[in-house]
Amino acid sequence: MAMTLTSSAFQANGGIPAIHTCEGVDLSPPLSWSGLPDGTKSLALIVTDPDAPDPAKPQRIWTHWMLYNIPPNASGLPQGMHAKDLPPGTHEGVNDWKRTGYGGPCPPIGRHRYFHRLYALDTVLPDLGKPDRAALEKAIQGHVIGQAELVGLYQKSK
Repeated sequence: MAMTLTSSAFQANGGIPAIHTCEGVDLSPPLSWSGLPDGTKSLALIVTDPDAPDPAKPQRIWTHWMLYNIPPNASGLPQGMHAKDLPPGTHEGVNDWKRTGYGGPCPPIGRHRYFHRLYALDTVLPDLGKPDRAALEKAIQGHVIGQAELVGLYQKSK
């Protein structure tokens, strides 16, 4: 069975509800996964926007949320995750707002794509402190044994 990542808040390539954005309460969306490959020791989640700042002329990939060492017995994350509620052993990375935790869509212009990528790893990573995306991607390199992706779309209404 292939690894899957879904949300009860939005469909693949569908609109992300405002409650999960800067125009709402900015709550992390509920996520569920299944089909982890045999040998999965931990999971990593990286949420990015490759359309920043303008989808017509993207200049950078904006990191919205990063988690690592999610235990493989976890089958998802409920809406509105906070550090104190994370599965035991889970660590957070630093997003592009220079803080840990979820930072929802808040595009300055246009309709952006938000990639939620879940990685199954064959190891539990050492404590990386509060890594940025480059550091986490380097740490998981060579350890990814499965991957799932969920893309959501968002454009500000104002």
